[in-house]
Amino acid sequence: MRIVLVGPPGAGKGTQAAYLAKNLSIPQISTGDLFRANISQGTDLGKQARAFMDAGRLVPDEVTIGMAKDRMSQPDAENGFLLDGFPRNVGQAEALDAMLKDEGTKLDAVLDLEVPEDEVVKRIAGRRICRNEGSHVFHVTYNPPKAEGVCDICGGELYQRDDDTEDTVRTRLEVYHSQTEPIIDYYRAQNLVVTISALGKVNDVTERAMEALKSDQG
Repeated sequence: MRIVLVGPPGAGKGTQAAYLAKNLSIPQISTGDLFRANISQGTDLGKQARAFMDAGRLVPDEVTIGMAKDRMSQPDAENGFLLDGFPRNVGQAEALDAMLKDEGTKLDAVLDLEVPEDEVVKRIAGRRICRNEGSHVFHVTYNPPKAEGVCDICGGELYQRDDDTEDTVRTRLEVYHSQTEPIIDYYRAQNLVVTISALGKVNDVTERAMEALKSDQG
């Protein structure tokens, strides 16, 4: 299957992408991983991306599209892939369609993870991260530490990232609504969108997604 995963910040796209890719036996292709791989390997596209990032500018669509095209052409993606974070706007979606058409294939589904805006704010603004070990993440409501502000695992100080404050989250949501959300209508016109609720336990959301994709293909 060839799937695009969309949803607002805080919808759990990264987590669901990993679970779904494993269940469907296809590679997860995320924009963040593409950038890190190309930059660390010193590819031409990675050098271009780094130049823009070092200058504090957004990486142009054509660079992101080039990275995605290169990754999708690799052998493990021959029988399908799950795209997480790409396409990010209608221009990228059109470029992806053109790419797939050139290869004589097309997308099977666009999975839209739906989460109410207030829940997104609650999820992200409540996150607290360990200063000693960034992989230790807690949540003031859903996964609170035993002692406030202290990591259960290593005793490090827990802090709120600057981009996790409520004001920043709401700004990120505005960007999502203006730039990324229009791709849902773009794909809906192609009858590709499968919308599910991303509320509840991770496993429940994964099961919901698998069922929805199965029904859509059936």
